[in-house]
Parts: sequence; structure tokens; C-alpha cells
Amino acid sequence: MEVTGKIKKIDETKTFGSSGFRKREMVVTTDEQYPQMLLIEFVQDKTTLLDTYKEGDQVKVNINLRGREWINPEGEAKYFNSIVGWRIEKLQADGSGAIPPVEAVDNFQPADNVSDEEPDDLPF
Repeated sequence: MEVTGKIKKIDETKTFGSSGFRKREMVVTTDEQYPQMLLIEFVQDKTTLLDTYKEGDQVKVNINLRGREWINPEGEAKYFNSIVGWRIEKLQADGSGAIPPVEAVDNFQPADNVSDEEPDDLPF
């Protein structure tokens, strides 16, 4: 899945526990009729992907949706969702993507070596 929009906020990388688990969060405001502010997490080695981005950049982020269950002390099941980013790319200011459009060629000329009478060698 992917999300496109403008970066609203990028947090610093945070490290948790003795294992050194790293997480970095960003908020992207989507380009829709009713814009959504989505919190996207980047974990472990993916945290460095955000180093070259800044607030206000138009981006496309490839994401995975994650869900987990937690049983509280009373025995009730609670469910949590997260959006995890694994790739990000900067879009052009118009939001069309990083590849510039190909211009049309106005002076197209057909090949000279094509004859009007081609052999009919089709089997039907």
C-alpha cells in the first residue's frame, strides 16, 4: 500500500529497551477532499530513510498495516493498529511523481521502407 501527501512532522529517532529497538515517527497529511493526518512509524534500519526529508516535502510512502492483540489484567482483549513505512520518495511540487513527463514529438515521419502491399502469410 502507499500514502501520498505532505510531511507535517518528523520526530527524532527513539531507542527503547536493552535490545536497542529504534523507532522514528512522522505525520503525513494526505491529499484528499478530506485530508487525513496519518502517523507513520519507521523502525530499526528504516529510521534513517527520513534523514533527507523535511517538513513540507511532498512524498509517497510505501506502508504496511500492522495489528496486534493485548490482553489487559482484567482479561479483556484490546486491539491496536499501526502504520509502518518501509520506503519513501519525494514527489515533485505538483505531486505527479519524481519522473518528468515525456514530451510529444511533433515531427513524426513514417518509415520509407514499408510497402503498401504486404504479403498475406497469415494461416487463416
